[in-house]
Order: sequence, then C-alpha cells, then structure tokens
Amino acid sequence: MDRFNLPTDKKRASKLEAFDRLLTIMDELRALCPWDKKQTLETLRHLTIEETYELSDAILEGDLEEVKKELGDILLHMVFYAKIGEEKEAFDVGDVLHAICDKLVHRHPHIYAGVTVESEEEVKENWEKLKLKEKGNQSVLGGVPKALPAMVKAQRIQEKVRGVGFDWEEKAQVWEKVEEEMQEFKSEFDVEQGVEVDKEKASGEFGDLLFSLINYARFIDLNPEEALERTNKKFIKRFQYLENKAKSKGQKLEDMTLNEMDVYWEEAKKLP
Repeated sequence: MDRFNLPTDKKRASKLEAFDRLLTIMDELRALCPWDKKQTLETLRHLTIEETYELSDAILEGDLEEVKKELGDILLHMVFYAKIGEEKEAFDVGDVLHAICDKLVHRHPHIYAGVTVESEEEVKENWEKLKLKEKGNQSVLGGVPKALPAMVKAQRIQEKVRGVGFDWEEKAQVWEKVEEEMQEFKSEFDVEQGVEVDKEKASGEFGDLLFSLINYARFIDLNPEEALERTNKKFIKRFQYLENKAKSKGQKLEDMTLNEMDVYWEEAKKLP
C-alpha cells in the first residue's frame, strides 16, 4: 500500500514491460522502416488529429474493443513525437512523462499540498487559476488553442471565463439569452423568399445564437459537440435505411416525392 492507501497494482510490471516494448519497436521502426524514417512532427500532425476523431467515434459507439485499438494508435503517436524530440536533442519520452506528472501534482494541491476544496467546481477553478499563472498568459483566454473547431472552442472559452467568475448565476438567465438571440435572428432574417439576406450580419447573429445554446448546454451539463455528433449518427442511420428501403423496392430517391420518402423515414425513426 502506498502513502494514499491505494492498492498495489500487481500488473504494474507487465504494464511497464509493454511500454518498454513499444519504445523498442519505435526505435527499430525509426531506424529501419523507410516510411517511419521520413516522418516529422509536421507530417504526423494531421494523422494524430484523424486518430483522435477515430477514438471519439469509438467512444460514442460504446465499442470498448475499438477504444482499446484507437488508444494504442494515439499512444504510438505520442511515443513517435517523443522519439523525434529526442533526435532533435530537445526532449525524450522520460522528459514528457515527468513533465505531465509534475503538472498534475502542481495542479492538484488538494491532493498533494494540503489545500482544502469543497466541490468539483472549486477544483476546476483552482486548475484554471494555476494554469494562468504557469503560462504567464495576460488573458484568461490566452490558452485556448486557435485551431480548435468552433463549437469546442466556444465551450473552452465559456469554461475559461467561468473559472474566474465571469458567468451567469442561474440557468434561467442563460435560457432567456437563448430566447433573446433566437428572437433577434428570427425578426431580422424571417424574410420573404427571394429577398436577399445580408450574409455577414446573418452569420454574426446565427453565431450569437449558437454561442448562447452552447452556454445553456454547459449549464445543464451537456456536451454540445457530443450531442450534435449523436444526432449526426442518428440522421445517417435513418437516411441509409431510407436509401436501402427504396433500393429494395426498385426506387430511386431522385424520382421519389418527399412524401414517399417520408414513409420510409418514419419507419426508420422506429428503429432502435
């Protein structure tokens, strides 16, 4: 038993052996494989992003076997980046691991430094304050990656400013804002067909509406990115049912009326 009275993991040696095996294979591939030898931080970047999305898909599908495989792919990428860092004499995998360990210890003073916290929210607030000090950001939002997808970035922005107390007090206030933005958008752009819309202004108002909806989702503990992706998957499943049903009946979608297609769509909605 260790100082936190956590049970000793009898498989720890096996886990370390597996990680050592991966490091050895990485060394061998980097030395002997023509493709692996050519890779750089830049060439791996888009592949890592792709692997991360594949992991996200597996999680949403609840496919733990696939989650295991995708985690392996991502771990390989992390080891690959560390190997390249070692070759550049910038850092190695040990430096990477010690850095994250040091950061976790520093960011959890309620575990390692005797600080008392009362709730999960207080832990998050302390995390953001410590992060701000560590990075020396002049802005609370300085640490939000510029390349994040817009919806995820909106979530992070809202979480960051909440960490320093800039937030609504009640969810009812947030919903009022959603309704306000919805009404502004509808009033401004509920125009007759054929009337040209000011796209720039419409885009701005629509963005405000989305931002307020994302904010409300945060208040009721929903992840809007995950919610939208689940809806995407549901739509794809239903539409593919519609396609397959039409094909089995010798029909082409382009030759069907919307009412005819809607019959199959309603059938698809009843599927689990």
